[in-house]
Amino acid sequence: MATLFGDSSGTLRRDAGRIGLLFASTTSMIGSGWLFGAFDAAKLAGPWSIVSWVVGAAIILIVALCFAELATMFPRSGAVVHMSHASHGAGIGRIWGWLLFLTYVSTPAIEAEGVITYANNYLPWFIQPGTGGVLSGAGFAAAVGLMLVFALVNLLAVRWLMNVNATVTWWKLAIPGLTVVALLAASVHPGNLQAAPESYSTAGVFTALPAAGIVFSFLGFRTAIDLAGETRDPGRSVPFAVIGSVILATLVYIGLQVAFVLAVSPGDIAGGWDHLQFAGSTGPFAGLAATLGLTWLAILLYADAYVSPAGTGLIFITAGSRVLHANGALGAGPRHLTRLTAYGIPWVGVLIMWAVGCLFLLPFPAWSRMAAYISSITVLTYGLGPVALLCLRRNAPDAERPFLLPGAGIIAPVAFIASNWIIFWAGFTTVSWLFSMIAVGFVVYAVYFHLVARNPASEFGWREISWLLPWFGGMWFLSALGGQGGGLGVLPFGAEIVIIALWSLLVLGLAMRLSLDPDATRKAVEAILSTDPEAGPSPASAPASGGAG
Repeated sequence: MATLFGDSSGTLRRDAGRIGLLFASTTSMIGSGWLFGAFDAAKLAGPWSIVSWVVGAAIILIVALCFAELATMFPRSGAVVHMSHASHGAGIGRIWGWLLFLTYVSTPAIEAEGVITYANNYLPWFIQPGTGGVLSGAGFAAAVGLMLVFALVNLLAVRWLMNVNATVTWWKLAIPGLTVVALLAASVHPGNLQAAPESYSTAGVFTALPAAGIVFSFLGFRTAIDLAGETRDPGRSVPFAVIGSVILATLVYIGLQVAFVLAVSPGDIAGGWDHLQFAGSTGPFAGLAATLGLTWLAILLYADAYVSPAGTGLIFITAGSRVLHANGALGAGPRHLTRLTAYGIPWVGVLIMWAVGCLFLLPFPAWSRMAAYISSITVLTYGLGPVALLCLRRNAPDAERPFLLPGAGIIAPVAFIASNWIIFWAGFTTVSWLFSMIAVGFVVYAVYFHLVARNPASEFGWREISWLLPWFGGMWFLSALGGQGGGLGVLPFGAEIVIIALWSLLVLGLAMRLSLDPDATRKAVEAILSTDPEAGPSPASAPASGGAG
């Protein structure tokens, strides 16, 4: 291309190495979540918040293992979009592609909010006083400007971007590690581990997963999958990056939670963990460091409040633009989404990620509000991975799988059950809002498909989509009966776990029954793999629906 912003779809360059992918996923996970998550989790679960991170990591790891195999089957940027097309056809693939976009597009916004929230401790005009962290007009403008910087850096060549990200990731690993060591050296109160259980909720161990941003903090493992089309050896590099990044992030988060629980002054939890408060707690780790006399650490953490969230926001615009590129390549969105710069960057996707991300600041103008939304929709998109894995194992047994997950017949169902547990623990209010948003979006899409575009009804894929109704409807009903977030409290804690597990297995069986048949699956896989591995298939090459194949 002669110009920076090219006119053709071009090809994505394969400049991301194994360590580059590892660091891309790692930096996606270690963002604003570590700056706020330990404080929020401690208020919900007290010393048991340490267990919350272990449970969260275990759930995310088994889900990540499912995605690792799928990603190597479809070594394309935006691979999470391709896998749904192959298992259930273009109809559900289009729906899932845009649900993924809604997950990714909001993350740069929350990372910008994280930077602004910490900065408000010494620039007190970014947050409206007494609003629980709601941005002021100046804060909104600053967040928009910061997101624009994320977008502009993303227009660099992938190799340059990975180099920038590698430097940021080393910083993001070093500062939390230093924080753990410094806090434990300055203040250790073993008695905090024996705090009265009435001062926190035992169920908080699980409700903290969505509510304290634990799930949100692990979201970034899929970044390596989204960049699968930009590495030369995805069969080895992607599983290495996905699994390795989850392990690295887990070590960081557990260490931080242990240090936080032990370092807090017993006087600050005299009224119970649920009433935990101290000077500067709006920036928890920096505030805690300041109360312990670690001024140097507090200053360093205020600096890191720029680096960690900014690095995550930067890489999520990268990942989200690749999801948009895949949507355009598969006909789930305008073909313009595949336009690339001279450096092989999907610039239309980058600009859309910035513009729509700015709009998300309006209904979610505070970090905690945005985290609840992202956690809910994220675990929903997690759920398709285990389903697609089992469907493709059955219907495309001979497809090439550079990484074959051992014990997939057990791991995938457990991963699907765990995803539904997290959806349930988000609470009835959040679940109701989430499913209402999806229902409205689906109706708009169906009306456009049938009445505006006047596409044949046979190409919509109603059969393959139909299992979503009992899945979403059943989870909404069970959430209403549960005791979290506005539920009726009819189901006791132990019973609800078992019932959701059984319901998940029924839905999983239905999803497999309503997947594409083996012949249609084979054609879908071939349509994806037979095209340019970097540019992706054209809309015409992808099957329109399960029936059409």
